[in-house]
Amino acid sequence: MRALVARRLEGPAALELITTDRPDPRPGEVRIKVAAAAVNPVDVATSDGSLIRYGIAAPREQFGTGWDVAGTVDATGPGVGLAPGTPVIGLSDLLGRPLKTHAEYVVLGAHAVAPAPAGLDFPAASTFALNARTAQQAVDALGLSAGQTLLVTGAAGGVGGYAVELGKYRGLTVIATASGQDEELVRSFGADHFVSRSADLTSAVHDLVPGGVDGLVDAAVLGVAAQEAVRNNGVHAHVIAGTPPTPLRGISVRPVFAHATRQALTELVELVEQGILSTRVAATYPLDDAVAAYERVAKGGVRGRVVLVP
Repeated sequence: MRALVARRLEGPAALELITTDRPDPRPGEVRIKVAAAAVNPVDVATSDGSLIRYGIAAPREQFGTGWDVAGTVDATGPGVGLAPGTPVIGLSDLLGRPLKTHAEYVVLGAHAVAPAPAGLDFPAASTFALNARTAQQAVDALGLSAGQTLLVTGAAGGVGGYAVELGKYRGLTVIATASGQDEELVRSFGADHFVSRSADLTSAVHDLVPGGVDGLVDAAVLGVAAQEAVRNNGVHAHVIAGTPPTPLRGISVRPVFAHATRQALTELVELVEQGILSTRVAATYPLDDAVAAYERVAKGGVRGRVVLVP
């Protein structure tokens, strides 16, 4: 099979499309024939060595790339109740695997695989697992109740957009911040209030919620600049990208790093099927053009996910 790997961590241009043995599933594992796999900023960070510099990945000779996947079950090890041919999504949450989802086949633990949303094509189905699962964990970490207030930074991005949608689904009042040009998009996710990132965030939020919000999902990783908008003894979900900020004023800072469970992925699939969570494909590229896909993501400003199709 063909697979995309990072050996020289010099950015997207140094990625290599290699030919390697097709992996075999062990007990409790599923082999997926990949139909589509989204490219996320974490993949770019893998390609240029940022994850090692952040201290969240150890050096190795070869990194596989790709977290999200959609495709069909090709084979299973013993103890897996998914029949060959079943359409599935998956989440490859181990940073150091030498082969991941940007390939023609991928092997994942059965806990990291769930039946795909009914009626959704594979490119769209490949776009939500990583970002929605991260947002799900972040909102869970806040422990807020219906009627409380949530601030989401980076609300036009993958994690931020899903945090807005999940917050509204759970009955929270959501304040979202992003570029002014993204206001219509962010409001379409259900945000109750929008604050342009060019505004003074602390002042704008305190004007809306005197004393500050109950919880923060900091998808833009603004750190203490966003934490100033949280009330004393509130909760700050820090989406992993470097060192978490100092917890000021009794605020609890809770780091979030996506990990897969079958129950969580199944819940997310159900929310997609119900239209509560959206999917957005910005563009598709063949696996042969993976470098171009990565370079587009690296430039930033993509709304939706860039997807590789083997």
